[in-house]
Amino acid sequence: MTSPAGTTESSATARLVLLTLAAGQFLMALDSSVMNVSIATVAEDVGTTVTGVQGAITAYTLVMAMLMIPGGKTGALIGRKRAFMIGCGIYGCGSLTTALAPNLPVLLFGWSFLEGVGAALILPAIVALVAGNFTVERRPAAYGLVAAAGAVAIALGPLIGGVATTYFSWRWVFAGEVLVVLGILVLARRITDAASDERPRIDLVGTMLSALGLGVFVYGVLRSGEWGWFRPKPDAPSWLGISLVVWLMLAGLLLIWLFLRWEARLVERGREPLVDPAMLHNKQLTGGLTMFFFQYLVQMGVFFVVPLYLSVALGLSALSTGARILPLSLTLLAAAILIPRFLPNVSPRRVVRLGILALFAGAVALMAALDVDADAAIVTVPLLLIGLGMGALASQLGSVTVSAVPKTQSADVGGVQNAVTNLGASMGTALAGSILIATLTTSFLTSVDQNPAVPADVKSQAAVELQSGAPFLSDAQLKAALAKAGTSTEVTQAALDANADARIDGLRAALAILALTALLALFFTHRIPKTQPRSTES
Repeated sequence: MTSPAGTTESSATARLVLLTLAAGQFLMALDSSVMNVSIATVAEDVGTTVTGVQGAITAYTLVMAMLMIPGGKTGALIGRKRAFMIGCGIYGCGSLTTALAPNLPVLLFGWSFLEGVGAALILPAIVALVAGNFTVERRPAAYGLVAAAGAVAIALGPLIGGVATTYFSWRWVFAGEVLVVLGILVLARRITDAASDERPRIDLVGTMLSALGLGVFVYGVLRSGEWGWFRPKPDAPSWLGISLVVWLMLAGLLLIWLFLRWEARLVERGREPLVDPAMLHNKQLTGGLTMFFFQYLVQMGVFFVVPLYLSVALGLSALSTGARILPLSLTLLAAAILIPRFLPNVSPRRVVRLGILALFAGAVALMAALDVDADAAIVTVPLLLIGLGMGALASQLGSVTVSAVPKTQSADVGGVQNAVTNLGASMGTALAGSILIATLTTSFLTSVDQNPAVPADVKSQAAVELQSGAPFLSDAQLKAALAKAGTSTEVTQAALDANADARIDGLRAALAILALTALLALFFTHRIPKTQPRSTES
């Protein structure tokens, strides 16, 4: 059987193409985690506050969420390869601008806007280019490696950011991204762009509705930690006594519903939609998208909880924290690469179910192992299990979604797929964070209230001051704050003990929610096909 037109012929060229696309995915994911350990340093360097830098990270997420679906359609309009290369160029300009940023506005323009726009062009194009450069039989392995590259970037991000900030400067991370972009642009010449006679038009109304819907929903989720999910925190905005987060999420869902109705109306009139609503009636496609949502929700929740435990509860440095997360990358890569290679005919549904069970087992094992006096080594086995689960899912889901539709719609699927993963990632981080802080606050106040060494007035003051949520503090940070407040030795020790126990309670609660979410995902796996897709091309 000969390769279909548009796919890569030479194995050497195929490896080069795969390396190029995986590098693009690695670069996009790296930005989500690399600066988390350096926020305070970045803030000081550009003359702003930690909140300002966190706002830049939030804005980057919002720009990606808003433009992901239009970015996929742009690839169909101008060509997937061209969209990929233009996106890399915009992203590289954003990285260079960020590396040289003297203040917050320039940082926002480079990091949040330019890099966000670049990512919205690159990520959907990667999905389409894998479909265009590899036969159906080879796609699970290709998608697995590309997805694994993104997850490894998230795992390595704190280590890379820690090394750069400790020994050089955070600016070198973004300068390094420029060099990686240049390398990708050079290698991208080998990528085959599937030719298409169709020249679709951009649906401007649909673009506006999808961008606003996704943007408003994600913004609400990202603000949940600060404003509260349902009950508004003190001084947080609300309407009818309910947190503004609920109203933003409902408004986002309403706009997304209006978007789908508008798209259906365009199809009825014989016009070109931004996304064909008929795709969402495809059982295999929606099954794959649902699994992507759950995977990224659990994945980003874990990447939020584990570094907090290592760096704050155990006091490890950024470098040591990154090193402790590395075992996850080993099993992730192994599963993503070896499952398609040695089990090419395995049932995707079985692999996905086993992957979800591995995520569940890893979360439960980590929850059981967490302890105030535990060693950092306790995270190793749970992270190996979680990495195995993530790799198993990565080896199947990309191929499942793309093979559900004709190749001409692969760019559209890429846009929707990345919008869904963005939603999952935002929900995972926000959910884990809010559960952690709520449990920590309750546990801390209960412990202090039951301690006779703490005076009644201190208990009352603590209850008032922490009603909006206790901060996740290390022992050193809490000790410094108590010393500044002039508390007695007994009260200080009681607070330190209560904080240590409360941190573990909060982390366990967050992991319990993530484990429960993984189990919930099992109820949707019946939409994943039992057999691997087979090419009918000859």
